[in-house]
Amino acid sequence: MEINGILIDDTFAEAFNMRGTRVIITAQNLKWVYHAANAMTGFATSVIGCGVEAGIERELSSDETPDGRPGVSVLMFAMGSKVLMQQLETRMGQCILTCPTAAAFAGIEAGVDVDQISLGRHLRYFGDGYQTSKLIDNKRYWRIPVMDGEFLTQETTGMVRAIGGGNFLILAISQPAALHAAETAIEAMKKVPNVIMPFPGGVVRSGSKVGSKYPKMFASTNDAFCPTLKGLVNSELSEEIESVMEIVIDGLTFADITIAMRVGVQAICELGNESGVKRISAGNYGGKLGPHHFKLHEIMGKVS
Repeated sequence: MEINGILIDDTFAEAFNMRGTRVIITAQNLKWVYHAANAMTGFATSVIGCGVEAGIERELSSDETPDGRPGVSVLMFAMGSKVLMQQLETRMGQCILTCPTAAAFAGIEAGVDVDQISLGRHLRYFGDGYQTSKLIDNKRYWRIPVMDGEFLTQETTGMVRAIGGGNFLILAISQPAALHAAETAIEAMKKVPNVIMPFPGGVVRSGSKVGSKYPKMFASTNDAFCPTLKGLVNSELSEEIESVMEIVIDGLTFADITIAMRVGVQAICELGNESGVKRISAGNYGGKLGPHHFKLHEIMGKVS
């Protein structure tokens, strides 16, 4: 398959089951919303080393938030329920409770296949007995006294089954070309709901493979796509490819990730072959890593 002079490999991105949640963060203005959200989603690029993958999903107007203030929605993903709950509680306490004027609300409401997990249920004890609660429309909120006034948080938010590890690879003739294509894709993908691209700026240069020559390492550099290793390994790169960058997507559903991948790849293809991008591929481990396979030809078939 070829789109606008860019070759689309006949391969698939391999993704795995995760647990996900959404939190709505508000504050007096967007400056402090982003201070809180950026702190909460810091050090959250990969479960390989961070425990949780998190990112800002989108900006919310005052008409979209529970307290009528500006806000953002944050998505968090982990390999299991216990890890996600622990990470959410820790990040709430260290990043949202501490941030001036910030408040936190459920981003996923109760429903079928939705588990309720603590958002402020345990954090209320920081109030040292002076905390108060109120039940509104069967939703419990906690008001915790802090030095700038009160910290308002909903008691719980929803946790659902989700998917992590959707991805595609950008193969280009130079590092600037690969980065420009990645930036173009990310800008388009940010408009897709229910997904995040958790790596710095949404892009990862250190794509990995399972296993290593070193026994203690369970992941190592994806040597087949490293341009400096051409001639030393069984490379997937032709002579003209000098840089590869990867975009990883976590989403609430298979369909959400599919849409995000299609939007991102299409945005790159619209740049054309003259942009320096020659191929789009994807990372997989022969189907051994996860049960969710995002096949590039099926995803891009409608726009080819």
